[in-house]
Amino acid sequence: MENRVGLNLLYAQTVSDIERGWILVTKEQHRQLKSLQEKVSKKEFLRLAQTLRHYGYLRFDACVADFPEKDCPVVVSAGNSELSLQLRLPGQQLREGSFRVTRMRCWRVTSSVPLPSGGTSSPGRGRGEVRLELAFEYLMSKDRLQWVTITSPQAIMMSICLQSMVDELMVKKSGGSIRKMLRRRVGGTLRRSDSQQAVKSPPLLESPDASRESMVKLSSKLSAVSLRGIGSPSTDASASDVHGNFAFEGIGDEDL
Repeated sequence: MENRVGLNLLYAQTVSDIERGWILVTKEQHRQLKSLQEKVSKKEFLRLAQTLRHYGYLRFDACVADFPEKDCPVVVSAGNSELSLQLRLPGQQLREGSFRVTRMRCWRVTSSVPLPSGGTSSPGRGRGEVRLELAFEYLMSKDRLQWVTITSPQAIMMSICLQSMVDELMVKKSGGSIRKMLRRRVGGTLRRSDSQQAVKSPPLLESPDASRESMVKLSSKLSAVSLRGIGSPSTDASASDVHGNFAFEGIGDEDL
């Protein structure tokens, strides 16, 4: 945020995320943000925004999961060492379930192509679109692991986000630098243009939509939720397809 161009980019992105409803704000927080925006206090605006739920998360398109029930429509967001699933159960308001990366023992991405009716297909004809699934094994309680499956065309990107969050956790645990790790990912050098052009400030935040429903955290008693168990990896998924999580931590019931 000490760089003028970087500050403007972060500011414009944050305002956009709030307007889209991707960053969750209360009416009071929205009032404070709008006041800072009117004063053009971009750093203070961002410092407050960084304390809000889902700041800096990557949001994916609507998809389907088997949590807390089969074929449940969800919206997945990734950030802050967790996957967040926003869902609406029948007759209930919008809810959110959070899955911490440190409780994921492993995950895998699988693909399948559904066959047309009849069970056979000729080469190049009658094959449907590729179906991608991200499945992760989650530590629900001290001695209970359950598989959670998300069906989404963006399953590979979700897997990449999980791996990135695990990498960051391991670097922090070893006392390393996240910035150095990011530099190594891009070949050891980070470059920026010599011509730094200012980013046009976005319009003032509009008042929150009165019809927007507030988010409600799911009950911490996840043991009461029935999840479909996948069991051992299927025959078409080899051991190399499963991503082990070195940041996985054992927990006790008192930590839930």
